[in-house]
Amino acid sequence: MSGERTWLFDLDNTLHNATPHIFPHINRSMREYIERHLGVDEHEATRIRQHYWVRYGATLLGLMRHHGTDPRHFLWETHQFPELQRMIVFEKPLLHTLRRLPGRKIIYSNAPRHYTEAVLRITGLERCFDAVYAVENLKFRPKPMPAGFRALLRAEHLDPRRCIMVEDSLPNLQTAKKLGMYTVLVSTGSRRSPYVDVTIRSVLDLPQRCARL
Repeated sequence: MSGERTWLFDLDNTLHNATPHIFPHINRSMREYIERHLGVDEHEATRIRQHYWVRYGATLLGLMRHHGTDPRHFLWETHQFPELQRMIVFEKPLLHTLRRLPGRKIIYSNAPRHYTEAVLRITGLERCFDAVYAVENLKFRPKPMPAGFRALLRAEHLDPRRCIMVEDSLPNLQTAKKLGMYTVLVSTGSRRSPYVDVTIRSVLDLPQRCARL
């Protein structure tokens, strides 16, 4: 097991703001995909998408389990961004912040690899990370499924007690905490949870809060 500290970072709404442009685009693309492939109307497609996201933490997982959806086809179709560079909301000082953090840094995202790598390339974040794990790398077992976490830990030979998970999703941090990781919630809200060690408003605040970890 590695003895050094390892940071596991989510991507969307952790390292960049996906809420204004990217998430609405993905949600619309997923709804349209469900309409086409399940033969339902817009209202029912929206209900299915949201229901599976709440129940499983990822719409993809529900579609795979209940409808036999091909995950590669679904992810490719729903993550097409002709104008991705214009849609990304990113704070460039984050690059300096990440370089200051001691230890290895790994991207751990539920997004597909082609999209994840495009965001990292456009923002310059690709130079800050030692490894990238997209949902394909973990056999389509998205967070918060413990199996995906365990697969990453095995692949990187990591002790979870030496890992810090930085996320905007509380269910994902709950799994991380149960596995023994330290947890950082990126949120502007005031919610508290026994599964969160530190809450920050932005990853820019991370160096100042490191001492508590």
